[in-house]
Amino acid sequence: MSAYYKLVKREPLAEGISVAHYQPTQHAQGAWNEHEQHMAPATGVLSAELQGYAPQKNMRIARISLDILGLIPLDEFTITTRCIRPGKTIELVEAVMSSRGRDAIIARAWRLLTQDTSAIAGIEDQPAQYKPETLPAWEDMKGWPGGFIESVRLVAAPDRREGRGMVWITNDVEMVEGVPTDDMVHLLGMVDTANGVVPRLGLGLSKLEWMFPNTDLQIHMHRVPKGRWLGIEAVQQYGADGIGLTSAVLHDVHGPFGRSEQILTIRPMPR
Repeated sequence: MSAYYKLVKREPLAEGISVAHYQPTQHAQGAWNEHEQHMAPATGVLSAELQGYAPQKNMRIARISLDILGLIPLDEFTITTRCIRPGKTIELVEAVMSSRGRDAIIARAWRLLTQDTSAIAGIEDQPAQYKPETLPAWEDMKGWPGGFIESVRLVAAPDRREGRGMVWITNDVEMVEGVPTDDMVHLLGMVDTANGVVPRLGLGLSKLEWMFPNTDLQIHMHRVPKGRWLGIEAVQQYGADGIGLTSAVLHDVHGPFGRSEQILTIRPMPR
C-alpha cells in the first residue's frame, strides 16, 4: 500500500527526547506550492508521533494545536518529540517538525486523564444528516493540484455551498510506510482540508484572485474518533482586514467527535 511518508530512522537525542527522520512521498505534496507538503498529512504524522510518545493507559490526547511557521518543504525532515509538562492527570507533549535547518511546524498535545463520566455525558453537536455511503462523489476539490488532493476521495451533502456545508473525505494511503495507520491518525491527517471544502472564493487554484492559507490548526476532541471517513461540517468567514476563520464540527461515522479551527491570512494571489 502507498504511504505519505517513509520513516528513515529513529533515535534518542537525550533522555526523554525522541527524534524521527522522515522522507515525504509525492502523496504528501501541497496545493499552494508544488515544492511544499500539504498540512493535512503533516498533521497526521505529527499526531502519530505525539500519540506514540511515552503513552499512558489512563490518558489520551484531547487537543492538538499546530502552528505553521512557514513553508513545509517537500523534503526530508525530522520530528523531535518531548514532554514539556509531565503529570499524572494532565500532560503536555510537544513535537517539532524541522527541515532544511529550520522549524516548520510546532505541534502540542494536551493529554488528559480518562475516567467513566457516562452518567453525565452530553453532546450538543448534532449527528450528520447524510452518511458518506449515501452521497455521490464530489470532484470539485480536484481542481486543486498536488499529490495529497489527488490521494483523497470526497462526497458532499447536497446543500454544501461557498462558505458553509458538509463534506466527507477518506483515502487509502497509509500515513507511514509499513506501519498500520491508527484511526485517529488517519482522520486527523485529513482535518486541514476543512479550509478547502467550503471556500468563499470558489474552488480551483488557477481561477483564484485571492489566497487564504491557514497559519494554524486547532483540533479539540471530546472522544476518540473511529473509522476511515472524516466528516467536516465547515463554516468559513472572512473579515474586512485580511484575516479569516474556518471552523468545523468534526464527525466520524458514529457521530460528532470534536471541532477544529483555522485562522486564515487573506491576500492577493501572486501572479
